[in-house]
Amino acid sequence: MSSFQMITTLFLLAVMVGASNAQLSATYYAKTCPNVSSIVRSVLQQAEQNDIWIFPKLVRLHFHDCFVHGCDASLLLNGTDSEKTATPNLSTDGYAVIDDIKIALEKACPRVVSCADILALAAQISVSLGGGPTWKVPLGRRDSRTAHREGTATIPNGNESLANIATLFKSMGLDSTDLVALSGVHTFGRARCAAFMDRLYNFNNVSGKIDPTLNGTYAKTLGQLCPKGGDVTSLIDLDEQTSLTFDNKYFLNLQNRRGLLQTDQELFSTKGAETVAIVNRFASSQSQFFNSFAKAMIKMGNINPLTGTNGEIRLDCRKIN
Repeated sequence: MSSFQMITTLFLLAVMVGASNAQLSATYYAKTCPNVSSIVRSVLQQAEQNDIWIFPKLVRLHFHDCFVHGCDASLLLNGTDSEKTATPNLSTDGYAVIDDIKIALEKACPRVVSCADILALAAQISVSLGGGPTWKVPLGRRDSRTAHREGTATIPNGNESLANIATLFKSMGLDSTDLVALSGVHTFGRARCAAFMDRLYNFNNVSGKIDPTLNGTYAKTLGQLCPKGGDVTSLIDLDEQTSLTFDNKYFLNLQNRRGLLQTDQELFSTKGAETVAIVNRFASSQSQFFNSFAKAMIKMGNINPLTGTNGEIRLDCRKIN
């Protein structure tokens, strides 16, 4: 089932977002765990010493969690029906660092900070440490007691049409500016060859066809990095210029037809799409991109959170209490 086929379910989630938002607050832990942000930051700075790609990995975890039944840390649960073993999440990583953050917070503030809030904070701090914007994260989420493996079909993949992706985002309360801004997270990190090889060798299921929106020189470079019949798990920089830095180079790449994923390039190459002007705006102004990205991350983080007496505060992010 594609994410487009899951839209009806997501409309129901979007309706629930507005009612829950008011219960989240940037000062939620002011009294119960006042050092929560500094503790998360310290763990992440240490983690980067062992893995220079950890920041984009952690931001991706927050995305993949929120896009399945909302931001409830259901992605982190282990088990035979877990979300993390579903196809869209097989390439996700960074779970051990989330565990490290949880351990540090349990020492400082036992049974207080949820794993869902850890994901949201880790994403914000990762972006900031990577050179991007900062924002005050609304907090107060609680953790799901169940995984939603069937819901992973709502996670966008790299080959869907812009129309489908836009409809998916809209159903979650995210508009076109949010879509383009959040796509800009691909300014850092890497993707597997499998995520875009169809653009090189089998575009639109036509054998030997190359995606016409792909810059010819860039296509040749990618062909060398991801040869036909080669290792599809090889990792390629999403931004060939500054893949470890959060900046607006991603949008300049789209203007030059050098977006790695089809869903990225379609933001600029789809004729008549309102996303084209937004790409141009972000390409010309990094500050506008940063501002819109921060706002979009807050909106995404507010998708259907569990609050109040719903859910729980897990002691171990990988299992329910």
